[in-house]
Amino acid sequence: MGFEEGWRSAAQQLEDAARGVDPNGAHPGATPLAPHLVVDGAAEAIRFYGEAFGAAEYLRLPGANGRLMHAGVTLNGAVVMLVDENPAWGIASPKTLKGTPVTLHLAVADADAAIARAAAAGASVVMPATDMFWGDRYGMVEDPFGHRWSIASPRAALTAAEMQAAAAKAMPEFATGA
Repeated sequence: MGFEEGWRSAAQQLEDAARGVDPNGAHPGATPLAPHLVVDGAAEAIRFYGEAFGAAEYLRLPGANGRLMHAGVTLNGAVVMLVDENPAWGIASPKTLKGTPVTLHLAVADADAAIARAAAAGASVVMPATDMFWGDRYGMVEDPFGHRWSIASPRAALTAAEMQAAAAKAMPEFATGA
């Protein structure tokens, strides 16, 4: 690389850094793994996730029809991307699919308070917060868009062997393989 190309590259790196562009191609605020949720009503989902979980919107790109073709929030230190469902793009929400096999997990300081906050915002409580064998206080909610969220706060740091023994006691059918 000659001087001119090197200078242009260095100048571009400085400009990119000032704009928050990752030289490895990641968008500003991106995390190594980010769920991309398909919802029926992405604008309302952004509002709900803010109220229920404290999410902060960082991007909103509406399409010509007013529905969102892409949006992003930060939630608990992670990026969550959103898009309105669109049959023309082959993407459907859990409501259209009649459920989801995916659960999003939130680690919080107080699971009971987080579940209560989500319920007050409109989530359905699937499982109230309970002390679990693996050492967490754990519960689950389903948001108004059909996505399930497990919410947990650590209570005890257990080793894998301690968790295995506690699981065998709590759920003997798993311990015996039946």
